Amino acid sequence: MIAVKSVLRVLLVVAVLSLLERSQPVGIHAADPNQGEARRVDLGDGVSLDVVFLPPGKFMMGSSPEEKAWATGPEGGATPGTVRESYEGEAPRPMRVAEGFWIGRTEVTVGQFRRFVQETGYLTDAEQPEGTSHCYDPDWVMVAIGPPHPWVAMPNKSWRDPNFPFRVQEHHPVVSVSWNDGRAFCRWLTERERKAGRLPLGLEFRLPTEAEWEYACRGGSQESWRFWWGNDFMEGEGRLNISAVDFLPGRNKIWPLANAPWSDGYAFVSPVDHYGERGRNGFGLADMCGGVWEIVLDHFDPTGGHQELHGVTAPATLADIRPVCRGGNYFDVPGNARCAVRLGLRGASYSDSRDGFRICLGVPREHK
Repeated sequence: MIAVKSVLRVLLVVAVLSLLERSQPVGIHAADPNQGEARRVDLGDGVSLDVVFLPPGKFMMGSSPEEKAWATGPEGGATPGTVRESYEGEAPRPMRVAEGFWIGRTEVTVGQFRRFVQETGYLTDAEQPEGTSHCYDPDWVMVAIGPPHPWVAMPNKSWRDPNFPFRVQEHHPVVSVSWNDGRAFCRWLTERERKAGRLPLGLEFRLPTEAEWEYACRGGSQESWRFWWGNDFMEGEGRLNISAVDFLPGRNKIWPLANAPWSDGYAFVSPVDHYGERGRNGFGLADMCGGVWEIVLDHFDPTGGHQELHGVTAPATLADIRPVCRGGNYFDVPGNARCAVRLGLRGASYSDSRDGFRICLGVPREHK
């Protein structure tokens, strides 16, 4: 097993250097990638995607009872008395990511996803004949009691038009895409780079596992912090896109319930990497908290995340998978945009205008 892992690590280094040397030659002579080292993947037609190297490492997965209490308290604003915070596990657990991998600096954007569709003719789950996407209802009426639920299933809505009260731009994160759609994008990119001779067998683009995602989110810290920058939410100003003091388009109101006590510039989703260096964590990754939920590879376990890829248990099949999503979104209160926050989607084809994804490049991880 040790020998196999050593071979895989060597393959990973060699493959990525080969994969990316044409698009960003600076520094590729180094024998091993350095933590945070970035490379650019050419998607064609002037579109590219940046990935960042993360070495093997340890982190703490999950949250403490004190963190859960903060999340559901006045500042965190999450709804108290539900099971949602229990999904994070009873207490932080030490985890290890055994192999280094590369991960997208940002979520996949509208422009990057468009290149995939242009080249393949792919139709997302929401674009199928009976497909729908859960989108913002412009006729939603705010109420003073109970949490608001302005998202409803809509036909004829998709990544092309997720029913935002504005037109999506190429640099926005792509939303209204499913687990199936994210995996299809990764397969396309794997096949494209392999055909071009830039990706040897044994490596692939894929969705990150849940452990890889939380390791990436925490930015190299082995502390069990609420956010990648620490426990003080007030230090999040200028770092993330969540429910804040920003008027909703066409209204003189902000999102109800708890809000960040500042303007983050966007009532809905912000462009990727909008906050620049201040919005990047210790690994140089942008938008890991807030922005859009990021769909990962694992099947949802309500008792907590796993170190290894977690799949469905027989007699269930891949058709029964409930993908995990991580990180919170632009509509979320502060307590729902922490490193440990996790939810399970309804199914592999579920589509929502708060959900997107981020790619990973590493050794294959497949559901059995």
